[in-house]
Amino acid sequence: MSSPTTAPTLRVCILDNDNLDPAVVDTYVSYGAMTEKMFAAAGVPWQFERFNTTRGEYPASFDAFDAVLLTGSKADSFSDEPWVRTLRERTTELLKQRKKLLGICFGHQLIAYCLGADVGRAPAGWGMGRMTYDWVGPAPLKPTMNLLASHQDQVRTLPAGATLLARSDFCSIAAYSVDDHVFCIQPHPEFVEDYSAWILSKRPESVSADRRADVRAAMALPHDGLDVARFMRDFVERPAA
Repeated sequence: MSSPTTAPTLRVCILDNDNLDPAVVDTYVSYGAMTEKMFAAAGVPWQFERFNTTRGEYPASFDAFDAVLLTGSKADSFSDEPWVRTLRERTTELLKQRKKLLGICFGHQLIAYCLGADVGRAPAGWGMGRMTYDWVGPAPLKPTMNLLASHQDQVRTLPAGATLLARSDFCSIAAYSVDDHVFCIQPHPEFVEDYSAWILSKRPESVSADRRADVRAAMALPHDGLDVARFMRDFVERPAA
């Protein structure tokens, strides 16, 4: 009697779009490394390979990967920095190929920009700390989610052909999908509370003085990052229609 076959482990390319401050790089390494830790904590057994796009690093071919994930960044997704322009060109090609794409924060914005959406400064200023979002997409995510965020840019119009999945009063397009090949989210499911608090200390002007204590206190409360990681797993592993 033959033993049951085991499904192959998916390979995911992480396009790491930033370089962390030297003060925290030893602890957190990179956004890509934080993303890998998130998936491991969520029980997602994928294999990852990271490439730092700010240094021009890309795989020789994306064909060997089942999905590509674009991380956050302090850069503007709509900027004219050469490495950002290159990343947009590469992302546009992946969209044409209908490669499975995941985008977080800057990645969420850059993919939307490549799809023709309006991306720019958030009208209400910085989104910072633990923020609440309404999940308007299908189950399994719960109707209200709490996630850690840090952004002054956001997607201001839904990309053509996209489905809105999450929103808030602060961020009207907090997550979206395109058919079965793109899922993007504005907040950072990979963030941990200590890193989010460090960002706030580094950028205190992002939150008004009268709100700062409340934002710091909320950061210590649980958030739903691992639920989002499992949603990403299900999205990527779902067979194409």
